[in-house]
Formats: sequence, C-alpha cells, structure tokens
Amino acid sequence: MSAQKYNIIFIGTPEYSVPTSEALIADERFDVVAVITAPDAPVGRKQILTHPPVKIAAEKYALPILQPANIKTVASKIKQLSPDAVIVIAYGQIIPPAILNLPKFGCLNLHASLLPKYRGASPIQTAIAAGDKITGVTLMKMDAGLDTGPIIAQNQLTIAVDETGESLHDKLAALSAEILIKYLPDYLAGKLKPNYQDNSLATYAPKLTRQSGRIDWHKPAEKIERLVRAYYPWPGTWTKWKGKILKIISVDSKILKINKYKVGQVFLVKNQLAVQCGQDAIIIKKLQLEGKQTVDGEKFLLGYKNIINNILK
Repeated sequence: MSAQKYNIIFIGTPEYSVPTSEALIADERFDVVAVITAPDAPVGRKQILTHPPVKIAAEKYALPILQPANIKTVASKIKQLSPDAVIVIAYGQIIPPAILNLPKFGCLNLHASLLPKYRGASPIQTAIAAGDKITGVTLMKMDAGLDTGPIIAQNQLTIAVDETGESLHDKLAALSAEILIKYLPDYLAGKLKPNYQDNSLATYAPKLTRQSGRIDWHKPAEKIERLVRAYYPWPGTWTKWKGKILKIISVDSKILKINKYKVGQVFLVKNQLAVQCGQDAIIIKKLQLEGKQTVDGEKFLLGYKNIINNILK
C-alpha cells in the first residue's frame, strides 16, 4: 500500500521562493495541485512584461498557475482544490483569514529569521546590519497577524563575517527548502505541534526603500560597513557628492582607527579612497557615480581626483 500523498498549493513570487517550490514538486510525498504567484510585471528600463521567477519554474512542470492581482479573488478556486496545506514564502500579498482557514492543516509560512525576532519584510538585511552572528528560517502556521503564528520548526545558520544581503538571501532560500521537506511530513502526520511565539521577545524588520540606503556618515564606521553589506544589492547604499548620487557598492571590512577629519570627508590612505565616519573611517572599494559605470576606488580617482577633501552628504 502506497503512502498517503498530500495535496499542496504553493504560493510565492521571487527567486527566493523557487528552491522551496522545486523541492516540493520533486518530492513524491506531495502533489502540488496549483501555484499562486504575482501577476506578470514590467521589468527594467525597457519595462518588458516579465514572468515572476516562481511562474517560470512552475511552467517547466506544466502546473496550474494562478496570478491574481488580489488573492481574495481566488478563494473559491483554492477551496475547490481541497488542499491539505498551503505553503507561502515571499509572496507579496497578505493572506486573508478566508483563505487561511481553507486548507485542512492550514497555511504554513517560511520566514527568513528566527521568530519572534525580525518579524516583517526585511529580516535578511536587518540581521546583517545589526551585526548578528546567527540567523535562520522559521516554519510556522499562519494566523491573521504579521509573522505571529505558532512555530512548527526552526533551523539556524551562521552569518559569515563577509556576508552580504545577496549571499545570505541565497543561503536562506536553500535552507527554507530543506526545513520544509524535513518537517512538513511530520507536521501533516500530527507528529509536530506548533508552539506559540513569545510576543514579548518580538522585534521588527521594516520594509526597505531606496531612501533606507542613504548613508549617515555620523554613524560609526563599523555600522556603516555592515549596512553596505546588508543592503547589497537591495536597496543599495548611497550618498551625495556635488548634488549627484554616489552609490557605495562595497567597502573594506577593515575599519581604520582614524578620527582627525570632518564627518563625511574623503581622504587618501595608501592611494585608496577613505571616508571619515562619526567614529573611525572606512575604505571604499567599489562605487558608482550617477550615470556612470561601477568602478573600484583607484579607477574612480583617475577621473575624479577632486573628490579628495570633499564632504559626502
């Protein structure tokens, strides 16, 4: 007698969601009966209408795909499919109570932090910017709150000293797939009971915008170094020089114990661009002036030596 096969609906949108969707599809214990993702959207300077990454992945397996502008409009379709569980990871819309209550075993979410720490939209960047040594993934049963549902399982991951938002994104995307495949069968079989979060320990990771990445040079160099790594590639870190945006792509991890210049002042250290921060200073490795290519500090100096002694704001 063959083991029970569970009907699953997968909900997700960006590249981050793809490893989990593919792990579910590949696992013979699950039957992915539908994939729900965001509508196609214009991308890039030419605004070319583009499929979300989850849709591209699902099309390889000829799965039914739904792309509602508002997920409430497909509630009846979800009910019709009678899923045992709905798996949600980085979808982009809030799942309403009317849908949360439809699956037999509820809607489960994979969140890129060790809840209740860093509820919200930017747990990956926030963990690096805060200087945390450990982060991870939480598998939880969703409720009507923001990342407040009871926890089914958690797996930890060490944050590397040179970790960027991009590298940690990829590690946690892979870990999300692992934790789901490891714990979902036991949860569906009734062997794992969700535990309520301690709301008194909750912290929040707010949604980031381009403005979030503007560097305040009054902060200590150590914090700015972490911020540059955390916000690469999104939302990016930047400053202003002579009225133009100057993107700071990467900085040296070694903090300079220099505190003799004005805050934001650019100076040279062994022919390398350095900036005075509120405490100590940092060396800029790669940068991009508005309308120009990304270059390293030495190449930038060939064309813009007049930046020396200027104040970045």
